[in-house]
Amino acid sequence: MGRKLLLEHANVPGIESFEVYRKNGGYRSVEKALKTMSPQNVVEEVQASGLRGRGGAGFPTGMKWSFLAKPEGVPRYLLCNADESEPGTFKDRYLMEKIPHLLIEGMIVSSYALGCNQSYIYIRGEYMWVLEIVEKAIAEAYANGFLGKNILGSGYDLDLAICPGGGAYICGEETALIESLEGKRGNPRIKPPFPAVKGLWGCPTVVNNVESIAAVVPIVNDGGAEYAKIGIGKSTGTKLISACGNLVKPGVYEIELGLSVEEFIYSDEWCGGIANGKKIKACVPGGSSVPILPANLITKTAEGTDRLMTYESLAEGGFATGSMLGSGGFIVFDEDQCIVRNTWNFARFYAHESCGQCSPCREGTGWMEKVLRRLEYGQGHMHDIDLLAEINKKIEGNTICPLGDAAAWPVAAAIRHFREEFEWHVTHPDEAVKRNFGIASNHMPLV
Repeated sequence: MGRKLLLEHANVPGIESFEVYRKNGGYRSVEKALKTMSPQNVVEEVQASGLRGRGGAGFPTGMKWSFLAKPEGVPRYLLCNADESEPGTFKDRYLMEKIPHLLIEGMIVSSYALGCNQSYIYIRGEYMWVLEIVEKAIAEAYANGFLGKNILGSGYDLDLAICPGGGAYICGEETALIESLEGKRGNPRIKPPFPAVKGLWGCPTVVNNVESIAAVVPIVNDGGAEYAKIGIGKSTGTKLISACGNLVKPGVYEIELGLSVEEFIYSDEWCGGIANGKKIKACVPGGSSVPILPANLITKTAEGTDRLMTYESLAEGGFATGSMLGSGGFIVFDEDQCIVRNTWNFARFYAHESCGQCSPCREGTGWMEKVLRRLEYGQGHMHDIDLLAEINKKIEGNTICPLGDAAAWPVAAAIRHFREEFEWHVTHPDEAVKRNFGIASNHMPLV
């Protein structure tokens, strides 16, 4: 079993309370940072750790912090992105539900490093029971002197608030999140200016994911150099993975980056293999927005090397033969799953969640969903497959935010690796409908 930096105490009874969390070493990083380190020292430790953003993009966290503008007399803000809305991703929910004080501790240390005196946790609107857990933990932190004025007698002040969103996936994009926090519709902003220069209420702002902020705690406790010893190359530390789909043991796992994908799927220590004795057909390794991998590319790259749970290895070969680690939403499909149906389900999600600001995304996502639905309902044509590929080209790279790309990549990859299955839906419509819906095709509504 690999090292656990975030979930080590997840199953300790009462760990969600301040008292139990404190007895298990909680808030040591706050004491260390505020009493023995300058804000710049904390930033340097995060840079030395090699920590990369755990929300999906994988951008170096310390570098992102270093971009924060520091004009005189202007407040700075740290925003925690807890708007976890991507299909297949639920590890942030697990962390907040089980160990809410770990996030709060990370927020205090990170806010101190960035010179923020007011910070916010923006949480997904559907996570209301989680919001209540985190709110209670924030109140306990205030009551015990870890939030508010003059924390631990250090002279550092920090107020922390939690704000629910309206349940919009688009608000996971950092500028849309900022717009929503300001009370506006959650539409992404054109960049530049970037949030580090002009973010919340026009002030310098850093937006980090829940897991990224929680990881600051072990980095400060043990040192950035120690954290960097875990993992491989530029993929350092541990990573929370939301494993779901046709697995024997789905759940949230904390792995050391560099673990082989094969071991993660088949080892009894982790996912325990494919459920019901089936064979694996495909895998989406990083949440619904990343390209799907067929069975032959899941555990081995196109070059024949072992596929590893790292940013680099999963991306090896580009989108032609690779994918992305993304948010760690690891979805596995067995041999009986329909790739066309899965692709349609993803497309329905992105068509529904598009904010509509950019016409390629607004029109393109809806168009893709309609074409995929036609194929799934047994009413497609062979030219529909090429039409989907053309729509993808019109969306990718032509929108303000990455939602358009997130909608296009899964469809393009599914056609690239499973074109014969899309063609089978055209040539065998009756069988496809019976397999997926259990009824004859002439009973399907016209689409």
